[in-house]
Amino acid sequence: MALRIRPRARCYLANGEDMKKLVCAGEILVEIMAERIGQSFLAPGPLVGPFPSGAPAIFIDQAARLGQPAGLIAAVGDDDFGHLNIERLRADGADISAIKVHRGAATGTAFVTYETDGSRHFVYNIKQSAAGLIEIGTEARALLAGADHFHVMGTSLFSPETIAVARAGIEAVKARGGTVSFDPNIRAEMLDLPGLRDALHFVLSKTDLFLPSGPELFIFARATDEEAAVREMLERGISTVVIKKGAQGAVHYDQAGRTASPGFVVDEIDPTGAGDCFAAAFVSFWLRGATPEKALRIANGCGALAVTKKGPMEGIASLAAVEAFIETAETGETE
Repeated sequence: MALRIRPRARCYLANGEDMKKLVCAGEILVEIMAERIGQSFLAPGPLVGPFPSGAPAIFIDQAARLGQPAGLIAAVGDDDFGHLNIERLRADGADISAIKVHRGAATGTAFVTYETDGSRHFVYNIKQSAAGLIEIGTEARALLAGADHFHVMGTSLFSPETIAVARAGIEAVKARGGTVSFDPNIRAEMLDLPGLRDALHFVLSKTDLFLPSGPELFIFARATDEEAAVREMLERGISTVVIKKGAQGAVHYDQAGRTASPGFVVDEIDPTGAGDCFAAAFVSFWLRGATPEKALRIANGCGALAVTKKGPMEGIASLAAVEAFIETAETGETE
């Protein structure tokens, strides 16, 4: 079944124009985390969670919290984990009309440990979960019919079925004259999945805004230095490239040149979801016609706040909260 919601009030920019509708498709899951650094799943230990998660869900939730019209095509089980995610997205203003609830299927899960070197270890159940049942049904087609922009997450291209959904979303939005953004977000072990490399290059060929993290840029470029690799992307017809650099901030490239924006210094509690929050903020403000400087600044603020709480969505903030954080960080004020 699919949940139905009343249409949200239309959103407008300061000049009175409609705000563009942003849609993403992909996995919804919960994360359950080891409480202690260095803790292993090879022995019993304390856990915290469940937390709402899934890169597309984090992305859409952050966009919605910033006031961007945003909806998600996804599938969950008819269980507590699925309803936990749906209620978080609904509460934060996302369009949940195309999230299907499947009886007899379990919502996806990720169990996470934190290593002493700062890395993380995951035990996933995504492909075999309800997330693997995602499809372009009646509700998804209705959502896409009103979409101006489609965002693709590389993590969501984990099966031929999910690749087909991404292709359908891209084609529907492009047919309406809309735009596409692409965050590769690719783990090395995913690159050998059936059809993934072809899917990545198809998505890139349709991309207007490309958002790789550091070395992900070189999965797609022949060049071995950043600026030359970016030139390759721009020559392919991509209009904007934003390189995410974590705590160091981000760099924006387009035909007009290069714009760098530093990150904000915060105490990191949990890095999960920071890149998704950054991307959601940048895409939202790019769609609003913001300058690169403003879009990067808001995106860096969202990414910084995301790491200050345990749980992928727990650090997601409203635009007012992000702007207040940035003002305090830039003026050096403290409470």
